[in-house]
Amino acid sequence: MKQTKPLVITINRQLGCGGAFIGQQLAKRLNIFYADREIIRNAAEKLSVLEEDIDSREEKVPSFWDSLFRSQGYATDVYVPQKFFPPTDREVFDTQAEVIKHIANEKSTVIIGRCGFYLLRKHPNLVTIFLHADLDFRSSRIQDTYDLTPEDALKMITQNDKGRNAYCKTFTGKDWSDARNYDLSIDTGRIGIEKAVELIINYLKIKGQ
Repeated sequence: MKQTKPLVITINRQLGCGGAFIGQQLAKRLNIFYADREIIRNAAEKLSVLEEDIDSREEKVPSFWDSLFRSQGYATDVYVPQKFFPPTDREVFDTQAEVIKHIANEKSTVIIGRCGFYLLRKHPNLVTIFLHADLDFRSSRIQDTYDLTPEDALKMITQNDKGRNAYCKTFTGKDWSDARNYDLSIDTGRIGIEKAVELIINYLKIKGQ
């Protein structure tokens, strides 16, 4: 039966696996929308905050002290009275979820991160993908991209993996890296980033998308 709902591809990824590049290439090859900054922009508008305020809280759960300082209006060394209450992490998540669902219902799209695999699990024309790779591959790419030392690259990767998994667990109850959550789990370090794009395209053809 021919699908009448827009095709939606969600990509969850470990840092350094080429997720943004793969997502952009898929959107280009399939001539569909690429949703990343658009989600931040729309969520910020709905919450009446700056895009930077949403961006700084992307796919991470704040520590106890971060939450306390934000809720009480504290900086690390001085008290600054707040004129408004910033949105809670739940409000940010729910608002982004609303934006993601709206985009998915309106047009075919590639959606990066933000627990899209879970939020859109009832979408009738959904393909979910998880990208991963070994530490050496990821570290090498992060060092090149951000001009970091191997030590700093490893620290960045470790913190990012921990943050994304905690974020996913907190808001969905799911393990972010569990392959059972996805249609495809691809090791981009083994197959290569360009070939990962081809693999996904071929999978879509097999599915009749």
